[in-house]
Amino acid sequence: MPYKGSFLSILSNIQVRFLYGQVKPENLIFNANLQEFAQKVGIITSLETNGKLTSQEAYKKIKSLWKQLKRSKKQLFNNNDSSTSL
Repeated sequence: MPYKGSFLSILSNIQVRFLYGQVKPENLIFNANLQEFAQKVGIITSLETNGKLTSQEAYKKIKSLWKQLKRSKKQLFNNNDSSTSL
C-alpha cells in the first residue's frame, strides 16, 4: 500500500471515485487541482534537473504546492470524507 500521504494514493482515490460514478463538483475541482499540482511538480523537477533550480529550491516549491493541495482538499471535503486522505 502506498504511503498514506502520497499524491499517488490521492490519484488512486480520485480514479476509483470516477470509476464508480461518484462524480461530484468537489471531486472535479479537486481533480483539476491535482492535475495542476502534478503539472507544476513536473516543471519544477525539470528545472532542477537542468540546473535552473537547486535541489533545496525545488523541494521548497514542491512542499509549498503540496500544502496548497492539502488545503484545497480540506476546504472541498470539510474533513468529512476519509477516503481521500492526504
